[in-house]
Amino acid sequence: MSPVAAVIVDYRSGDTLRSCLASLRAEGVERVVVVDNAAAGTSRPYVEAATTVVEPGFNLGYGAGANRGVAALGQGDVPVLILNPDVEIHPGTLAALQRHLDADERVGIVGPTIQRPDGSTYPAHRVFPSPLLAAAHAVLGSWWPTNPFTRRYRSPREDGSVDWVSGACLLVRRAAFEAVGGFDERFFMFAEDMDLCWRVRQAGWSVVAAPDAVVTHVEGVSRRHAATAMVIAHHASALRFEAHAARGWRRAAVPLAAAVLGLRLVAILAVRRLRLGRRA
Repeated sequence: MSPVAAVIVDYRSGDTLRSCLASLRAEGVERVVVVDNAAAGTSRPYVEAATTVVEPGFNLGYGAGANRGVAALGQGDVPVLILNPDVEIHPGTLAALQRHLDADERVGIVGPTIQRPDGSTYPAHRVFPSPLLAAAHAVLGSWWPTNPFTRRYRSPREDGSVDWVSGACLLVRRAAFEAVGGFDERFFMFAEDMDLCWRVRQAGWSVVAAPDAVVTHVEGVSRRHAATAMVIAHHASALRFEAHAARGWRRAAVPLAAAVLGLRLVAILAVRRLRLGRRA
């Protein structure tokens, strides 16, 4: 079983970064790169001396930060675990991820089961949404989380296969990552994971879920520092992916997707503003 390197994209996550690093070390990961997307020096108090820290001096975005981290590892064919700083790796998880990667040379990306701190399962394994599925999820997902369209989007197929896995934590084959040029840096935040999996699949590799590999994700530790900007980025990235991936008749539906996402964004921001006003 080959060793694994890790890249953590950090943005003012504080002690959760320290816990993430400790969980990686406990699993035997020796090569770790932390990309500090905040002001230089923000991550260093939480990082041990053996960890490489990349400090661009400003927020590159998640995908661009991950690309810098992988580049800092240098040349090689070691699989790379790319993860958020608020993720903790459970014992045995890396070995389970590696088994799925090693079982088939055409597997390019493996995603673990992601749990929330309360033990509930985060929907980390998803399908690429059709225009209808995407629109229904966009309209209903925030107000009716258990609607059938959102459940379909956030669930593996009956045979257990998936189209894409969450970028909060994934193991990627280095050859697959390099073949597609890494993350598309036009995605500042959100959908960069969906886009990476889409391009990896287009290049001939597969994306698989690893139910026997488990991590805990605190979720939102970094996003809370710029909550409104992240909501806007989420919608912009969703539209960018649809415009990028749409083929044939689906391209004609891109303006409709833009309208639906725009209305959803306005509604979410209005509700957020109302709630903030009530707290004031």
